[in-house]
Amino acid sequence: MRKEIARARPLRRTQTDAELKLWLHLRDRRLQGLKFRRQVPIEGYFADFVCKDTMLIVELDGGQHAEMRAGHDRHRADILAGLGYRVVRFWNNDLFENIDEVLRQIVEACQKAPHPSPLPQAGEGAIPAGSA
Repeated sequence: MRKEIARARPLRRTQTDAELKLWLHLRDRRLQGLKFRRQVPIEGYFADFVCKDTMLIVELDGGQHAEMRAGHDRHRADILAGLGYRVVRFWNNDLFENIDEVLRQIVEACQKAPHPSPLPQAGEGAIPAGSA
Protein backbone atom coordinates (compact mmCIF):
# COMPACT_ATOMS: atom_id res chain seq x y z
CA MET A 1 0.00 0.00 0.00
CA ARG A 2 2.86 2.41 0.71
CA LYS A 3 4.09 2.05 -2.87
CA GLU A 4 0.64 2.93 -4.18
CA ILE A 5 0.41 6.00 -1.97
CA ALA A 6 3.91 7.07 -2.99
CA ARG A 7 2.86 6.76 -6.64
CA ALA A 8 -0.40 8.65 -6.07
CA ARG A 9 1.37 11.73 -4.74
CA PRO A 10 3.06 12.71 -8.01
CA LEU A 11 -0.19 11.98 -9.87
CA ARG A 12 -1.90 14.52 -7.62
CA ARG A 13 0.82 17.09 -8.29
CA THR A 14 0.74 16.63 -12.08
CA GLN A 15 -2.99 16.76 -12.71
CA THR A 16 -4.35 17.42 -16.16
CA ASP A 17 -6.15 20.71 -16.74
CA ALA A 18 -9.46 18.82 -16.70
CA GLU A 19 -8.65 17.08 -13.41
CA LEU A 20 -7.66 20.37 -11.82
CA LYS A 21 -10.86 22.07 -12.98
CA LEU A 22 -13.05 19.29 -11.61
CA TRP A 23 -11.05 19.03 -8.38
CA LEU A 24 -11.69 22.72 -7.68
CA HIS A 25 -15.41 21.84 -7.55
CA LEU A 26 -15.08 18.55 -5.64
CA ARG A 27 -12.49 19.35 -2.97
CA ASP A 28 -13.36 20.34 0.60
CA ARG A 29 -16.90 18.95 0.24
CA ARG A 30 -17.81 21.80 -2.14
CA LEU A 31 -20.24 19.65 -4.12
CA GLN A 32 -23.32 19.10 -1.96
CA GLY A 33 -21.14 18.22 1.03
CA LEU A 34 -19.82 15.06 -0.66
CA LYS A 35 -16.31 13.98 0.37
CA PHE A 36 -14.13 13.22 -2.65
CA ARG A 37 -10.51 12.11 -2.78
CA ARG A 38 -8.31 12.18 -5.86
CA GLN A 39 -5.91 9.68 -7.41
CA VAL A 40 -7.00 6.95 -5.03
CA PRO A 41 -5.26 3.57 -5.31
CA ILE A 42 -7.78 0.72 -5.54
CA GLU A 43 -6.73 -2.83 -6.44
CA GLY A 44 -3.70 -1.70 -8.43
CA TYR A 45 -5.58 1.04 -10.28
CA PHE A 46 -5.71 4.76 -9.61
CA ALA A 47 -9.19 6.24 -9.63
CA ASP A 48 -9.29 9.91 -10.64
CA PHE A 49 -11.86 10.87 -7.98
CA VAL A 50 -13.61 8.72 -5.39
CA CYS A 51 -16.52 9.36 -3.06
CA LYS A 52 -16.22 6.44 -0.63
CA ASP A 53 -19.50 7.28 1.11
CA THR A 54 -21.44 6.62 -2.08
CA MET A 55 -18.92 4.15 -3.61
CA LEU A 56 -18.71 6.34 -6.72
CA ILE A 57 -15.65 6.75 -8.91
CA VAL A 58 -15.50 9.67 -11.34
CA GLU A 59 -13.12 9.28 -14.28
CA LEU A 60 -12.11 11.94 -16.78
CA ASP A 61 -11.07 10.76 -20.21
CA GLY A 62 -9.07 12.53 -22.86
CA GLY A 63 -8.79 11.46 -26.48
CA GLN A 64 -6.50 8.51 -25.67
CA HIS A 65 -9.48 6.63 -24.20
CA ALA A 66 -11.57 6.72 -27.37
CA GLU A 67 -10.18 3.56 -28.90
CA MET A 68 -6.82 2.68 -27.42
CA ARG A 69 -8.06 2.06 -23.88
CA ALA A 70 -11.75 1.23 -24.27
CA GLY A 71 -11.27 -2.49 -23.52
CA HIS A 72 -8.94 -1.76 -20.63
CA ASP A 73 -11.40 0.77 -19.18
CA ARG A 74 -14.26 -1.77 -19.38
CA HIS A 75 -12.16 -4.45 -17.66
CA ARG A 76 -11.11 -1.99 -14.96
CA ALA A 77 -14.74 -0.88 -14.41
CA ASP A 78 -15.78 -4.54 -14.04
CA ILE A 79 -13.11 -5.12 -11.38
CA LEU A 80 -14.12 -1.98 -9.51
CA ALA A 81 -17.81 -2.93 -9.77
CA GLY A 82 -16.92 -6.27 -8.19
CA LEU A 83 -15.62 -4.28 -5.22
CA GLY A 84 -18.91 -2.40 -4.96
CA TYR A 85 -17.91 0.78 -6.83
CA ARG A 86 -19.82 2.44 -9.64
CA VAL A 87 -17.81 4.27 -12.27
CA VAL A 88 -19.02 7.31 -14.19
CA ARG A 89 -16.89 8.68 -17.02
CA PHE A 90 -16.80 12.07 -18.65
CA TRP A 91 -14.86 13.34 -21.63
CA ASN A 92 -12.52 16.21 -20.87
CA ASN A 93 -14.18 18.37 -23.52
CA ASP A 94 -17.61 17.83 -21.88
CA LEU A 95 -16.13 19.11 -18.63
CA PHE A 96 -14.69 22.21 -20.30
CA GLU A 97 -17.82 22.95 -22.33
CA ASN A 98 -20.46 22.30 -19.67
CA ILE A 99 -19.12 21.74 -16.17
CA ASP A 100 -22.51 22.48 -14.61
CA GLU A 101 -24.00 19.46 -16.39
CA VAL A 102 -21.08 17.24 -15.37
CA LEU A 103 -21.49 18.30 -11.74
CA ARG A 104 -25.26 17.69 -11.93
CA GLN A 105 -24.65 14.18 -13.25
CA ILE A 106 -22.11 13.47 -10.49
CA VAL A 107 -24.61 14.54 -7.82
CA GLU A 108 -27.30 12.43 -9.48
CA ALA A 109 -24.98 9.40 -9.56
CA CYS A 110 -24.18 9.89 -5.88
CA GLN A 111 -27.88 10.01 -5.04
CA LYS A 112 -28.37 6.66 -6.79
CA ALA A 113 -25.74 5.09 -4.58
CA PRO A 114 -26.75 1.97 -2.71
CA HIS A 115 -27.62 2.43 0.93
CA PRO A 116 -24.61 1.58 3.13
CA SER A 117 -26.64 -1.03 5.03
CA PRO A 118 -29.61 -1.97 2.86
CA LEU A 119 -32.72 -3.56 4.28
CA PRO A 120 -32.99 -7.33 3.76
CA GLN A 121 -34.90 -8.61 0.76
CA ALA A 122 -38.31 -10.18 1.34
CA GLY A 123 -37.77 -13.24 3.47
CA GLU A 124 -34.13 -12.44 4.25
CA GLY A 125 -33.35 -11.75 7.86
CA ALA A 126 -36.66 -13.11 9.02
CA ILE A 127 -36.54 -14.81 12.38
CA PRO A 128 -37.56 -18.45 12.00
CA ALA A 129 -40.77 -19.37 13.82
CA GLY A 130 -40.18 -20.57 17.35
CA SER A 131 -36.66 -19.15 17.68
CA ALA A 132 -37.63 -15.79 19.15
